[in-house]
Amino acid sequence: MTRWSMSMHCTLFLLFLLRLTCIFSDSDYLMGLGSYDITGPAADVNMMGYANMEQVASGVHFRLRARAFIVAEPYKKRIAFVNLDAGMASQLVTIKVIERLKQRYGELYTEENVAISGTHTHAGPGGYLQYILYLVTSLGFVHQSFNALVDGIEQSIIQAHENLRPGSILINKGELLDAGVNRSPSAYLNNPAHERSKYEYDVDKEMTLVKFVDDQWGPVARIMEDWFERENGCRSVDVESPRRVSSIISDPYDQDLMEMASSLLSTGGKTVTRMSSVARRVRSRFRHADKPRFVSAFCQTNCGDVSPNVLGAFCIDTGLPCEFNQSTCGGKNEQCYGRGPGYPDEFESTRIIGERQFKKAADLFTKASEEIQGKVDYRHAYVDFSQLEVTINGQNGGSEVVKTCPAAMGFGFAAGTTDGPGAFDFKQGDDQGNPFWRLVRNLLKNPTEEQVRCQRPKPILLDTGEMKQPYDWAPSILPVQILRIGQLVILCVPGEFTTMAGRRLRDAVKTVLKEGSNGREFSVVIAGLTNSYSQYIATFEEYQVQRYEGASTLYGPHTLSGYIQEFKKLANDLLSAQTTDPGPQPPDLLHKQISLLTPVVADMTPIGTAFGDVTSDVPRLSKFRKGADIVRVQFRSANPRNDLMTEGTFALVERWLEGRETWVPVYDDDDFCLRFKWSRPFKLSTQSTATIEWRIPETASPGVYRITHFGSAKTPISSIHHFSGSSSAFVVY
Repeated sequence: MTRWSMSMHCTLFLLFLLRLTCIFSDSDYLMGLGSYDITGPAADVNMMGYANMEQVASGVHFRLRARAFIVAEPYKKRIAFVNLDAGMASQLVTIKVIERLKQRYGELYTEENVAISGTHTHAGPGGYLQYILYLVTSLGFVHQSFNALVDGIEQSIIQAHENLRPGSILINKGELLDAGVNRSPSAYLNNPAHERSKYEYDVDKEMTLVKFVDDQWGPVARIMEDWFERENGCRSVDVESPRRVSSIISDPYDQDLMEMASSLLSTGGKTVTRMSSVARRVRSRFRHADKPRFVSAFCQTNCGDVSPNVLGAFCIDTGLPCEFNQSTCGGKNEQCYGRGPGYPDEFESTRIIGERQFKKAADLFTKASEEIQGKVDYRHAYVDFSQLEVTINGQNGGSEVVKTCPAAMGFGFAAGTTDGPGAFDFKQGDDQGNPFWRLVRNLLKNPTEEQVRCQRPKPILLDTGEMKQPYDWAPSILPVQILRIGQLVILCVPGEFTTMAGRRLRDAVKTVLKEGSNGREFSVVIAGLTNSYSQYIATFEEYQVQRYEGASTLYGPHTLSGYIQEFKKLANDLLSAQTTDPGPQPPDLLHKQISLLTPVVADMTPIGTAFGDVTSDVPRLSKFRKGADIVRVQFRSANPRNDLMTEGTFALVERWLEGRETWVPVYDDDDFCLRFKWSRPFKLSTQSTATIEWRIPETASPGVYRITHFGSAKTPISSIHHFSGSSSAFVVY
């Protein structure tokens, strides 16, 4: 059978399956769910978000995933939405994912109906965007980061496509307080008073939840629209030594456990296969081939000026609140940091904020009753934001035409934010600039007078839109996209809208939809950081203040007006069933990428030792209290870049199953309580250590446990071999 005929045969078979599904179901929608590992290199690579050269990956706290949701009307249109555990989407990643989907499915999935949206975590590896500005701190392009994303997104969509099933979709909304604050309140206050008076808060507090209910299996997924940033990076955290308890035991049951544990010693390092790590994954044991897995995604929205540091911003030298307008301490920004609810422990802040989200989402999920009904549709266009003509309301009535500008960064950009301050003498709110840094700027690119006028009042620090060597520093052509599922409308934007900017965009589109559909009400939400990335979008008034968000609004003071204009066009086309002009295609710069990241040369252990050997074991006859103690074990290890352990795990907690005389996996890389940390004596050392820490949760069952590490080592001749090692057993009570 030829390749063509095999492909056609498979396509017809798939359509036949879909037809059977439709015949025996009265549901309006087919729904497909998928989830796949996109964890990139866990060592040596700079993390994406803070542009901090010192924030380099050194282990895994959570595995990162791509979560795909496909919604289709039988025999009609479909959309695919992918929620990505990454700082943001990448135009290059989107291009390559769409290319692969077209090779597999033809025109079923294209850039028009596929949306790839980042969660905005700042604790994932960088190096996967195609423009130079976003590759400086990662030492250029990182193919491993890029490939992990493209592969994982594709696999998640394949999973979703292959398990399309009939079902219904519900929507619910509710208010969640104490989960985000405005980090640039002085800029927000520059918006008109009459506009601010329409809102109770200076950040959006409403959560929108979408619930997927399988006709056979019931609830199988949920998507939440959130409003605050996941910027809790993987910085080093000082943790107290685990509390040891006496080995003198009086309880007979405890005595039996201790005797059992004392006979189960460290295994030492041993060679294993690549699949050993995958096979031991905890969640693999709970998956059923005939039942769709539950997939839950928290999506990012218009939170460009929102911070999870809800306690406020304080000076780390004095403990006093930071200066209000510029977020400085003694005139400098470096000392001003926001505090999360678990201050000073960022991991605890992450847990608290996540728990608040979860509880609200669970409540909305349980109470969801409004059913989504109506057609599935979409519109997409590429827009050149470097020279877009925008019609706005004139100051004296009527209208006037203005233009956006080639991309440029202001001085306030280099100041950073209270979530991650910059360096040197930069300050937020700087609308003048500094002579010294202007001189430095001019060595790279001296902006033209036209560009200076266009970007005013932004003092240009980096004229990125006009910097083309060795290739483009910033994007010019960006995607705008609308997805519709009944009364739910998702505005997919390639950047970070501030709170008020997002409100204006939603209101403008909602007005178009309502007027064009005889007053029907729509739920309009924003999916930020989608399909590409172009930094921030502030309002015209916020732009005048030139805090971080305004200084990072690339295309000048009329950027937001340009987005509103283009999304209103898409909304009109959506309602009138008109074809949308696709616009100019963005460049594919993969062939131009440069990487300066040092490769892994080789891994070694001291003579007489092996990879996976335990170098710091639990004490003999040790006993730990659940909900209170930390177990810490160290192993001889190798560079995690040798194998990303995709759909596998570096760290594992196993429990001894008495009666069956076997070890059962109970916690792995996907569990909040378990941390895999990797280190080496110095940067180019061939020897390294894996430290696995288990913060025993209150929910852990009493019993005998051990900690296991999986890894892979590279020999001087470039071959890779996998290994594992396990600690001695210990008792949890």
